[in-house]
Amino acid sequence: MKADRAKELVAEIYGVGASRVRIRPDRLSDVEEALTKDDLRALVEQGAIEILPKRSPSRHRARYLHLQKRKGRRRGFGSRKGTPGARLRRKTAWMLKIRAIRRFLRTLRSEGKVTPKEYRRIYMLAKGGHVRSKKHVVEILEDMRR
Repeated sequence: MKADRAKELVAEIYGVGASRVRIRPDRLSDVEEALTKDDLRALVEQGAIEILPKRSPSRHRARYLHLQKRKGRRRGFGSRKGTPGARLRRKTAWMLKIRAIRRFLRTLRSEGKVTPKEYRRIYMLAKGGHVRSKKHVVEILEDMRR
């Protein structure tokens, strides 16, 4: 049988696409002598006809992109889809900020750089939303001491 027909039949037998069936050029005469599907199965067993492995899209580009994003690249205005609130909820942003400020205050208190009275005052300012950042905590502390 012709090589093209043999390819189609082998693809049908093994449930793969015809593009995954490869006939070895040096065994072409054996394939042309085959008459039945059993003959074709035997040729696959012998290695005259090969079923190639599945090909899938390469992950190289995806891995590289992920690495760049982990570094903080590709985050500019042109890449943004959602509103700031959709990208990072206001509540989550608040939680991240207040936790950082409170952690900073605790370290200052444990190191003795802030008195309990100053600690409580700044803590309540932070709770009220007055304190913007850790740097702002330091500025408030300096103003309190003047």
